[in-house]
Amino acid sequence: MIAGLIINPIAGMGGRVALKGTDGVVEEAVKRGARPIAEDLTRLFLHELSHYGESQGIRFMTGPDGLGESVLKDFDFRYDVIRHREVGYREVMGVKLPDTRAEDTEELARRMKGDVDILVFAGGDGTARDVFKAVGGELPILGIPTGVKMFSGIFAASPENAARLLVEFLLGNARLVERDVMDLDENAFRHDEVRPRHYGKVLTPYTELLLQGAKEPTKTDEAEDIEATIEALADELEDGVYFLGAGSTIKRLKDMLGIDGTLLGVDIVEVRNGKARLLVRDAAEGDLLRFVNKRPKVIVTVIGGLNFLFGRGNQQFSAEVLRNIPKENIIVVAAPSKVRDGFIRVYTGDSEVDEKLRGYIKVRVSPWMERMVKVV
Repeated sequence: MIAGLIINPIAGMGGRVALKGTDGVVEEAVKRGARPIAEDLTRLFLHELSHYGESQGIRFMTGPDGLGESVLKDFDFRYDVIRHREVGYREVMGVKLPDTRAEDTEELARRMKGDVDILVFAGGDGTARDVFKAVGGELPILGIPTGVKMFSGIFAASPENAARLLVEFLLGNARLVERDVMDLDENAFRHDEVRPRHYGKVLTPYTELLLQGAKEPTKTDEAEDIEATIEALADELEDGVYFLGAGSTIKRLKDMLGIDGTLLGVDIVEVRNGKARLLVRDAAEGDLLRFVNKRPKVIVTVIGGLNFLFGRGNQQFSAEVLRNIPKENIIVVAAPSKVRDGFIRVYTGDSEVDEKLRGYIKVRVSPWMERMVKVV
């Protein structure tokens, strides 16, 4: 099997620093302390893949330098490099980054079309959109999740799961399903405006639990139930510091507490004698780390369709942050439809932290009921 591999080397840099994406804000991300993560996550994918004997039957086609070559050269896989242009490097405040752009992804994808059996890319929704623009629905596509949002339904649940899914595809055990390519206006997203756009449908390999779904909104007939659940939760909050997560469900709680919280970011709040005070609005990973010694509680929801609790759109809750939060201090509230599959996902990139969170967790699904849901 011949597989294309394209890496977007800046994907995901904006997540931990509360930029909700990286398109057009690389300099700002670095200024806030961000570092590249896409190559490291692709290495996790290739490391997992190398454990399978069947992977020796895979030959890769990839891009030069940071577009794929610089990672593949560290492994024993056979590969060919499409040198569509010379890729230089630039320094941003001491951080060395490949000087790449969306056009590189598109050009490489176009050149691979017709020569590869599947195209694997490392990035987020923006990279998925660039790949789709180049190849449409003409060949299977699989995403290694290295971005921030990743609302499209073509991403594996983790880099390791992407490797397992590629092997299943090679063996003929993964069926091809049609999934949506979606993206949001990142600038609007940073200003708490959700402007989703559907770009089209592609084929992607699927086996249960290895591939995530696509983002789904809360059902309108559950809105009143969620409102009542949030109202009950607000009345029950004890004195202390809270990390309030992203999403419309938690935004209702922020509004009910009377704070000017974000819709799509994480806010740090202190509750005293039934009154809430906003400590940090739109907090980054570093802000959360400054407060972990206050024994905070985390209140989060589940992303509908994706089934993620941590690892999609809220990378401020990094492994380092969650390592310092006892599992019993994590309060999950969600509409019943968001946990209908009986499981929710976490992925921090740290196996020890992920293992701590796995098992079962209580999910508040109504003012008077909690459901035990499996964390995978």
